Amino acid sequence: MIHPALDPLDLRVIAALQINGRASWRAVAQALGQSERTVARRGTRLLETGVVRVVGLENFAETAVVRLRCAPGAARRAAAALAGREDVVFACTVAGVADCVAELQCPAERLEALALDELPQLPGALGHELVPVLRYYRTAREWRPFPLADEQAALLDTEPAPVQGPTPPEGEQSADELAILRALARDGRLTHEELAAIAGVSKATARRRVEQLIASARVAIRAVVAPGPLGLPVESLLWVRTRPGAQERTARRLLGEPMVRYAAALMGEFDLLVNTTHRSRRELHAFLTESAWLQEVDRVSPSLVLGSLKRGGLSR
Repeated sequence: MIHPALDPLDLRVIAALQINGRASWRAVAQALGQSERTVARRGTRLLETGVVRVVGLENFAETAVVRLRCAPGAARRAAAALAGREDVVFACTVAGVADCVAELQCPAERLEALALDELPQLPGALGHELVPVLRYYRTAREWRPFPLADEQAALLDTEPAPVQGPTPPEGEQSADELAILRALARDGRLTHEELAAIAGVSKATARRRVEQLIASARVAIRAVVAPGPLGLPVESLLWVRTRPGAQERTARRLLGEPMVRYAAALMGEFDLLVNTTHRSRRELHAFLTESAWLQEVDRVSPSLVLGSLKRGGLSR
């Protein structure tokens, strides 16, 4: 059931922010065919109450996923320690083979230290599996549980960003770029005037910096939305092993399912990690037993998400 405080217009405003988190309320209103005052009031309330939060996720390194097994009673502390790391994109507690799952950004030259030194020192950690992400088929930024009509979406997103992973920086970052990156990480809707004041540059320079950072995938503007308030309280992580040569076809079938928030190709025993949301456990069961994407799958190891401590680089 959708959160009682949300109505169809709220859901469309959220959908608009998922397409373009920095769109002005005027642009959103024009796309939705509503008055600017109404959209601004709804959007501001959604942001202030935390139903949706817009952030600029800095992309500075390639990513990896960690599954952590913990001592009895230690899962919350371990997950909190993971979520507290600046390089972690998402972190959650789960029911399944592991106790915590997280995705983090880690340069290739630091993987050894991360795997052998840092992860074993997490509080209560008994063991872990660290697997590099090879490719993204969908990130949470592309998830559209309540999509707008094509013509509405086109008014908000004239140049859709490709599905891609983090892009390491090329060369040294200027002081104003770093200041803008840090500011967007706190609030992805800061205006160019506000960013200019923070970075100590002109409005035109701030605008140019933001456009360059987004175009190069150095930063991803994301509307972070928890599935629960949208009427999708059941969330799962699926570790999927496909038959040889079937990964691409399976991923494409998964992308046709609106409940798939995230799908990534991994290196390891399981070659896909899939995050899904559902209205009920019955719906999840049908997804795991009756869906077309299963036809070339050898094994699925599902985990129920118990609690989310970080999404889109934002701690709850």
